Amino acid sequence: MKKGEILEGIVERVDFPNKGAVRTREENGEEAVCIVKNVLPGQKVSFCVQKKRGGKAEGRLLEVLERAENEVESSCPHFGLCGGCLYHNLSYEEQCGLKQEQVKRLLDPVLGGQGEWRFEEIRQSPVPYGYRNKMEFTFGDEVKDGPLSVGLHKRGGFYDIITVSDCRIMDGDYRRILTAAREYFAGQELPFFHRLKHTGFLRHLLVRKGAKTGEILVALVTTSGMDSVAGEREVSGKGDASVPDMSGFAEMLLKLPLEGKIVGILHMVNDSVADVVRSDETRILYGRDYFYEELLGLRFRISAFSFFQTNSLGAEVLYSTAREFVGDLYGGDSAKGAEETGEAKAGEEKRDRVVFDLYSGTGTIAQLMAPMAKKVVGVEIVEEAVDAARENAALNGLDNCEFIAGDVLKVLDELEEKPDLIILDPPRDGVHPKALGKILAYGVERIVYISCKPTSLARDLVRFLEEGYRAERVVCCDMFPWTGNVETVVLLTKLHTKQMEG
Repeated sequence: MKKGEILEGIVERVDFPNKGAVRTREENGEEAVCIVKNVLPGQKVSFCVQKKRGGKAEGRLLEVLERAENEVESSCPHFGLCGGCLYHNLSYEEQCGLKQEQVKRLLDPVLGGQGEWRFEEIRQSPVPYGYRNKMEFTFGDEVKDGPLSVGLHKRGGFYDIITVSDCRIMDGDYRRILTAAREYFAGQELPFFHRLKHTGFLRHLLVRKGAKTGEILVALVTTSGMDSVAGEREVSGKGDASVPDMSGFAEMLLKLPLEGKIVGILHMVNDSVADVVRSDETRILYGRDYFYEELLGLRFRISAFSFFQTNSLGAEVLYSTAREFVGDLYGGDSAKGAEETGEAKAGEEKRDRVVFDLYSGTGTIAQLMAPMAKKVVGVEIVEEAVDAARENAALNGLDNCEFIAGDVLKVLDELEEKPDLIILDPPRDGVHPKALGKILAYGVERIVYISCKPTSLARDLVRFLEEGYRAERVVCCDMFPWTGNVETVVLLTKLHTKQMEG
């Protein structure tokens, strides 16, 4: 197998998150396997070999020569061009099965050594379409010097932008706002931000919507002026003080026939070189700079950049699962407790338990656990998220939540309290090895690990098993239909000495 060689083969499997193992035959007649992305098990494909190192080869998909038996027509007209989704050519049930298979294949080598382990049926998103409560769109063009586009990056590209006006993972209000924004700014003839030249005006359009409340927050992100150069404000502090007035854009949005209700329209100025959605300065064009969403009886105030699960209804499934896994630590019917979160009866005696919610984000899980605990301590490194967690806890009348801003690795050394239960919801890279050692040192009876990247989870589980824990229950929760991502929840219990010896 040589670089640049074009070969054909059958896709044997697809490993997380998007690595197709294609079995092919080389010129010398020997069989070989090449990793090719954006394929499905059972497809016959042609591909070009791009890399070969250490006996492993990677290739780029050229064409699907024969479809897989379970393949279907995509329901999204942008599928294959847009880089957002992977599995629109599978039924929802088939893609859930594929994700479950991928996670089990990763965890089998780790958990197989502990004997039998309970891998439960994947829990699906309550709504597979229109589930996203946040979309970040980019201004650009689909082809060089073409008309203005507002949407998502083309698959495999950094500069080409596709206006995904019929995207299936966002609801109709997003599509109406997206289409209206493109038409409005095309008429204004305002230049988009060139990511190579670092010049231009229009950068991003951020839209967030509460699935339960219907409240919509829109944020337009631009540079400080048509002639501004990204980085100028950061380096010299000069920046163009005369940022163009975007009130006409706000007026246009407020006239749109939407199912939800716009509660805030923001104009954010960003003169950084990096192609990220951020704000050096924010102007409120209409309403307020936040919206409300509800989960399992609790209410959350969310700003433009607040971390919040992008699938609100799916988040209820995920967090109910975590509550269920806590189980009889609190006694009673935990499933029923999940439904009654935020509605604990007045005067009900709280359990004498301390819960640590590590990597707590905006404190969603901590607040869901609070009615059944003596105290919940949330630790999160992002200060804005901690501020939001405190505000939301107060909003929900929860006085037994403490949120600490800082790195878990350092904060654990400063905490005097000892937990009875630990909930982990780390970033994609998993738990820092040194922090993991400190977590294990507590020796708590139960740990609930929520993972958004099963490869990191598999690595961390090795340490847990080495330190005398057993994975009692494992279940995937599909928070991101049609994409390659999946959440996994694991209940870990501490084995007693006799159990370990046995």
